[in-house]
Amino acid sequence: MSDPLPDPGPPDLRFARPASRDRLQQTVKALQSRGFSAQLADSALHARQLVLDAIPEGAEVHSALSETLQELGITAEIDESGRYDALRPKIRALDRETQAREIRKLGAAPDYIVGSAHAVTDDGQILVGSGTGSQLGAYAYAAGQVILVIGHQKLVRNLDEGLRRIREYSLPKEFVRMQSAGYPGTLLARTLILHADPRHRIMVVLVPETLGF
Repeated sequence: MSDPLPDPGPPDLRFARPASRDRLQQTVKALQSRGFSAQLADSALHARQLVLDAIPEGAEVHSALSETLQELGITAEIDESGRYDALRPKIRALDRETQAREIRKLGAAPDYIVGSAHAVTDDGQILVGSGTGSQLGAYAYAAGQVILVIGHQKLVRNLDEGLRRIREYSLPKEFVRMQSAGYPGTLLARTLILHADPRHRIMVVLVPETLGF
């Protein structure tokens, strides 16, 4: 039997505060100065449309596990509409014990991957925490195009604050969510920081609404 996962305690609700529209607009400019294709959506509904419009019909696309995507209905649209060559249903159909290699390869380098992040700094750096790291390689390099949808409460002043937000807010929220789903919790095992996008392959949609953790 494996050791129980450490309980991170209650989330620090200071990291749930919404950002002003002016701050969001300044962060878009900061992201653009680092090479990211960034824009501010008018609403959650507009963000959903921006994402779906950016993915050609029939394209190979992987939807990363994300509360933000679930809340926007993007996961369901990608995986269930039949409009895309969706990878997650293919991955779910494989046996994790006997087909682990196939699972890794399918998710590692999709033509498109859609997901979210846990923090964005005022100067345009993006932080993503993960328990498995399954999406991080695709975000950092291997996916052809990356689309990240990020709610306004995830803006932070700097990298130190972004790392704190992951540990002190996102992790506790995800721990409780995983326990409610019947798992022992979760673990923060890997953190990716995207400082810049010199290949111009990452699209960031900031949303003036609270989405995800």
